[in-house]
Amino acid sequence: MCMEHFARRFLNLIRKAVFLSAVILSVSAARPLFAQEAGGEFNPFGSLDDEPAVVSGGGGVTVGGELSAGITGYLKDIADDAGGVRAGDIVDSSLTFSAGGDSAEAFVSLQLNPVLDGKTPPVILDEAYLSVFFGALTVDAGLRKLTWGKADSEGPLDVINPVDYANLSELKAGDPLKIARPLVHAAFRFGDYSKVEAVFVPWFKGHFFAEEGRWEPDQMKALKQMLAPFGITPISSDTTTLSYFQTGARFSTTVLHSDIGVQYYAGFLPRPAYSVKTATPIPVSVVLGYNRYHQIGLDYAVEAAGFNIRAEAAVNITGDLSGDDPSVYNPHLLWSLGLDRKLPAEINLNLQCNEKIRLLDVGENPFDIEEDAPLTSTRVTAELSRAFSRDTVRLSAAAIWGIEDKDALLLPSVTFVRGNAELELSAGFFVGDRDGELGQYRDNNFVRAGITYRF
Repeated sequence: MCMEHFARRFLNLIRKAVFLSAVILSVSAARPLFAQEAGGEFNPFGSLDDEPAVVSGGGGVTVGGELSAGITGYLKDIADDAGGVRAGDIVDSSLTFSAGGDSAEAFVSLQLNPVLDGKTPPVILDEAYLSVFFGALTVDAGLRKLTWGKADSEGPLDVINPVDYANLSELKAGDPLKIARPLVHAAFRFGDYSKVEAVFVPWFKGHFFAEEGRWEPDQMKALKQMLAPFGITPISSDTTTLSYFQTGARFSTTVLHSDIGVQYYAGFLPRPAYSVKTATPIPVSVVLGYNRYHQIGLDYAVEAAGFNIRAEAAVNITGDLSGDDPSVYNPHLLWSLGLDRKLPAEINLNLQCNEKIRLLDVGENPFDIEEDAPLTSTRVTAELSRAFSRDTVRLSAAAIWGIEDKDALLLPSVTFVRGNAELELSAGFFVGDRDGELGQYRDNNFVRAGITYRF
């Protein structure tokens, strides 16, 4: 307990120090940043140039970020009562600070949010980490988003950071909203293309889902409805202790123009599981927790015949080796195959298929978390895009298709580019079976208009 208390206090001190440093940097950088119009020289008869704003001074600090303003409207709300539609937060922004030299680099990213609901903090520390170089060895420590594997989006081997699913209107086909984790990461490079990595994450956080409102998953709603007559509220496990540590190692190299990787990871499955204690047949208590697992995985990438091909495969071994533990997910296989290619008429195609194959049969316990779950769960993500007028107009049509669930999310968009500024008109349509993971949100179809400036 003393070690846990010390570790948590130490992490809190680091966060406070990084936040204070970022605030001081932002104040000291404000005057020269705006004097340069935050993006280079402005020409009233042309466009903003493409050079990012750089503020240098004692230590070579670089400041960047983006400012966005937009409105999201939900079609059902507009149809039912257009005058009662909530406009949303309108403004969203981020700031990044980086500094470094020959022996070390530091990076801080802040999310700046408007406070319209009285609950959302105005400043969120998104990432903050330090990298120290010891020749071929690099050691990172802090709050970081770290990608493993070759897949473009949510591949089986990208296991270190959970994903934020609290608002699916922000979901993009190839850009998962990762949540940074406190970690220590080391990478040793040798030869021309080989690298060995290791990571240690002191505590755990699962995927984040909305606990109320339009984006709350039906599974959680059903669990609450089942327990309500008994006056039971699910209890969440405390995952901030060292008993929820995670660790892993990875080796990657290049052989004959092919990129190959192999990794091992010991962690916790990011989707919550629940255990029910009963006085048959009435539930007495329900605990929401997470299952520990071990993963062994491989990945492969190659360019062939004009295709960029990416593949991953892994086995996740959980504690339910007999398939009859109702509170533990069964062991499962996962694979991913993706490719991208430029088609005729300058159209770009990006395609990826992910599948999970559950092993063993589910037991007969009525409270089994995988009761009625299909043997396989397959999702296909595809995007077609095309740029016009010297990349100043971009059209995109993306789709996320759940095969077994018989549902999909369609994401069309058009973007107008002006230097470092973009105007985007987009929409999201949930279609298919209402019992599917995507189809359950059919009442949440939305349209969005927004502008973004990056500096």
